[in-house]
Amino acid sequence: MQFYYKARDKNGDMQMGEVEASSKEAAFLVVQSYDLYVISLIEKKVPFYKKDFAIFERVSPKDIVMVSRQLAVMVESKIPIVESLQTLSRQIDQKKLKEKILTIADKVEGGMPLSKALSAFPEIFSKFYINMVKSGEASGKLSETLTYLADHLEREHEFKQKVTGAMFYPIFILVVFLGILLFLFIVIMPELTDILADAGGEIPLITQIVIAISDFLVENGWIAFVGIYSLVVFTIKYFTTEQGRRALDEFILKAPFFKDFFEKVYVVRFAESLSTLISAGLPIVKSLQITGDVIQNSVYRDAIEKISEDVEQGKQMSESMKKYPHLFSPILVQMTIVGEKSGRLGSSLINVVRFFRAELERTLERYISMIEPFMIIVLGGLVGGLVASVLLPIYNVSMSM
Repeated sequence: MQFYYKARDKNGDMQMGEVEASSKEAAFLVVQSYDLYVISLIEKKVPFYKKDFAIFERVSPKDIVMVSRQLAVMVESKIPIVESLQTLSRQIDQKKLKEKILTIADKVEGGMPLSKALSAFPEIFSKFYINMVKSGEASGKLSETLTYLADHLEREHEFKQKVTGAMFYPIFILVVFLGILLFLFIVIMPELTDILADAGGEIPLITQIVIAISDFLVENGWIAFVGIYSLVVFTIKYFTTEQGRRALDEFILKAPFFKDFFEKVYVVRFAESLSTLISAGLPIVKSLQITGDVIQNSVYRDAIEKISEDVEQGKQMSESMKKYPHLFSPILVQMTIVGEKSGRLGSSLINVVRFFRAELERTLERYISMIEPFMIIVLGGLVGGLVASVLLPIYNVSMSM
């Protein structure tokens, strides 16, 4: 949305202009951030085809990394939080994030702690992020905390980018192959069917199967499309439910190909989040509760919740972790025992993070190296079957002549 505004500066001079924001309240905050006193704010009528649909805007982890780093530098330079946030908002192009930063600045200016102001936007700032900021405020080390959060989010983002990049090649090849497959079934096979019908002779079984698929797609292709579309929609909706999400979480922890990889991912998340929160001064029970949400797996979350209950009752965390050998590796449990005995649990868990992060990198590289030959074998077999279904009847016809 666009707004016309009239405002006065500190010298009392009149200023007029336009501002973009998602609401009148957000527009007011944007104008106010320019050190102007707003007199009037009127929405500008924009034709439908020129409207900017903010619904498609998304605050990415990269945006939060940038905000954390810049805010850390300004806080370290002794610039007041409100002024730092207002300055930061002027450098942000993403309107959705700009408005939220200005709203946070407004709440902090009203006397609210930064951590509480951030909690108004849980879709952007996680419980982990908010509690880390809260601990930074309490310890007077907000700048160091924000720098750590930026490093942490950047590592998470880079790892996700690596996984996405690894999946791009096989998905691209699969899409191209499916396109060629549809072309063969819908365009080539009907022509071949007519030729074989005119020539007569016996048609091999594999060719009969391919012809049957081709006939179905040509005559009832819409049924296949609707069926596949419905299956995809149902699957997505199912996995967004609590039951479906749990089924998926259990599957990836049992599937032979995924099990080892995801176990390392969750161990790294668990150890890194827990060590950071404990080192920041949060109680172990509270740290465990926050870590359960950060780990993003219902199986691990339930186990961590039970561990936190045991710790709250006075039990050692390592003893509770031993109940779940399929979730927490012996190395993690042993290092937890060492940390508990030495009183340095945070630093012990950081050593686990370093070890498993290196293992995770090697596992990912191994999977990437396996994808290409696997795709070649599978797609090569399918292509070979298609070629055989086309060439065999032609060979039979030529032999009978």
